[in-house]
Parts: sequence; structure tokens; C-alpha cells
Amino acid sequence: MVFHMTLERAEDGWIVARCPALPGCVSQGKTEEEARENIKEAITAWLWAENQKAEEVTTGG
Repeated sequence: MVFHMTLERAEDGWIVARCPALPGCVSQGKTEEEARENIKEAITAWLWAENQKAEEVTTGG
């Protein structure tokens, strides 16, 4: 899967990364590279959490 991300510099100097396709999937880093790596981890975590929710619905757990 390919997800697009946006990067913007916050007032405090940190780089904020967002994945617009995944509501609430946001991360940050001190550099663009760090922000990119962090949002990749956040995307993985977001997808895992959604999968867990779907499993609960289908299994009744």
C-alpha cells in the first residue's frame, strides 16, 4: 500500500507529519527524515489498531 503524507513545520520548530487518508494519524520529528520515519510507524500502528477493531466485530470479542 502507498500512503501519502504531509509535512509542515510547527511553531516550535518540530516537523509535523500527517497521513490524510488515515484520520488522526499524526506524528512528528526534529528533522524531516525523523518525521518521515515516525509517520511510517504511526501508519503501521493505525492499521494494526483498525484491524484489531475489525476482528472484535467479526469474532464478537
